[in-house]
Formats: sequence, structure tokens, C-alpha cells
Amino acid sequence: MSDTQRLDVWCAGEDWCPVTTTASLIGKKWHPVIVHRLLENGPMGFNDLKEEVDGISSKVLSDSLEDLEEKRLVNREIVSEKPFRVEYSLTEHGRSLEGVITSMRDWGMEYLREPADEDVSIV
Repeated sequence: MSDTQRLDVWCAGEDWCPVTTTASLIGKKWHPVIVHRLLENGPMGFNDLKEEVDGISSKVLSDSLEDLEEKRLVNREIVSEKPFRVEYSLTEHGRSLEGVITSMRDWGMEYLREPADEDVSIV
């Protein structure tokens, strides 16, 4: 990857910096879920994406998509003016997270289970 395609980091030089920077990009609760749904389904409109990300409010989804767009992981494209329709897709940087997101899913499937008591959970 050339330097013009690289994302800016705030702690360059430290050996832990790449982990911290990656976590800061996808570390918010809904970010990896949104990236996962776009990886699985391809470009989606806002309402379709909201249905795929069960439990997220419209405001949080909108804020998350804006944040992911600012971080150059998601692309927002107006596909229709009348009726107004926007489609979200992953950028090259967003698609490059596939291995990370897949590893997170696989780890979760192997090591996490639903609690017997719904009031007891690590999240």
C-alpha cells in the first residue's frame, strides 16, 4: 500500500500503535457490526442497513456511518434524488478489514456463549 493510501495515525512509532489505531477506527460498539453487514451484503441503503443491524437506533446508525465515512472506511453515495436515496458501501480501507472482522466473529463464536441469566453479561 502506498503512503497516499495510508490512514493517518496519532501515535506512530510505538509497537502498540497499530493495534490502538485499528481499535480506534472500529472500536465503537456498532462500527464492526456495520462493517460486517456491509462486507456480507454489499452496498445498502440506510433502512436496509438499519434492519440488518438489529437493535441500533436511526440516530446512532446515522452518527456511526458519518464517523466511518470520516475515517474513510465507508462511502456514502446519493443514488437517487427523487425519491432521495443514499447507499452506503465500504471503501478499499473498509474492505481491507475483512480479515479482522472475520477473526472477531470466529473468536466470538468459539469463546462466547449466551448467559443462562440475561442479567449477567460481559457487555
